[in-house]
Amino acid sequence: MLGLKRITIKKNERGLLLRNGDFERVLQPGQHWVGTLGARMRIETFSMEQAAFTHGLADYFMAKEPEVVAQEFVQAALTDTQVGLRYENSVLVEVLAPATRKLYWKGLNDVRVDVIDIAATEKLDKELVAKLNQTQLRQRPVAGVAGVLMVQVPDYHVGVLTVDGKQQELLGAGAYGFWRYNRQVQFESVDLRSQALEISGQDILTKDKVGLRLNLSATWRYNDVRKAFANTAKPAELVYRELQFGLRAAVGTRTLDELLEDKASIDAIVKDFAAQKLLAAGITLEGLGVKDIILPGEMKTILAQVVEAEKSAQANVIRRREETAATRSLLNTAKLMEDNPIALRMKELETLERVAERIDKISVFGGLDNVLNGLVKLR
Repeated sequence: MLGLKRITIKKNERGLLLRNGDFERVLQPGQHWVGTLGARMRIETFSMEQAAFTHGLADYFMAKEPEVVAQEFVQAALTDTQVGLRYENSVLVEVLAPATRKLYWKGLNDVRVDVIDIAATEKLDKELVAKLNQTQLRQRPVAGVAGVLMVQVPDYHVGVLTVDGKQQELLGAGAYGFWRYNRQVQFESVDLRSQALEISGQDILTKDKVGLRLNLSATWRYNDVRKAFANTAKPAELVYRELQFGLRAAVGTRTLDELLEDKASIDAIVKDFAAQKLLAAGITLEGLGVKDIILPGEMKTILAQVVEAEKSAQANVIRRREETAATRSLLNTAKLMEDNPIALRMKELETLERVAERIDKISVFGGLDNVLNGLVKLR
């Protein structure tokens, strides 16, 4: 028809009619006859599968076309202290940041925007936290969740929450969520159980300038988490540093001989040095022990020679002591036999018996008495 143009809008679409580049109206699904006489007409179509209306006219609609907005769109107009939760067909699909201004088509999807004021608190309610955790298992992820800090505190742990550099509270085991908008939110999970710490390869000079390498093992735990994090941002590093200083204080004030004679004293000195400082920082030092004292190669050789000389001298002393004892015993035996002929005779018979054990055959002439009398004569 002259001066008319037929336009078809599908059921899952909406159209914008622009006359000479200016908005005229929204076209609903169906057939439309549009007069084109003396004007340039353009139709822009939008699929309802994409609910968001991303177009240059969005701000114009919200400012100048309130009736069009009310009829065709769901509006999200958030302030600087508000966030929005956008639902499609009762399913959460997007978290809207503060100051967001958007339009969403009505029609194919039931779109809803819930507004939450975050000026008073940074914490999400438990229902919303559970909902956001559940959405992680869906094929379609929730958009905008980068603005939410989701945390999980395991059993035997506490969570340290810091907002804008100020420690807020300690969180027990469970799931939590916090708004990141308009604030700096930090979280750290702290293990309340005993923790092991290894301090390895500490090269330290003794009082007599001998270089040693020591390995130390310690166990510690938090007794006051707030105090621990009020004193330092990294409590575990504080424990390491204090034990390291204590180890140097214990080794550097003693000679090598003193350390080797009483290695247990190192443990006591290090613990006395560090325990009170750590306790004041909210940390209990439960126990520690030096596992290894490693000597330089040349010092090992020298000590081996010293030990060898000491053991050799001890062996010589023992040998001389035994020889003296044996000589004294022989002297006592000789004196006893000199005064007692019968004892001497018994000793002679014992000696004869031992000699006879080594002889296979003995021929005796003149009787056994002649043999004995011939071998040994008593005075």
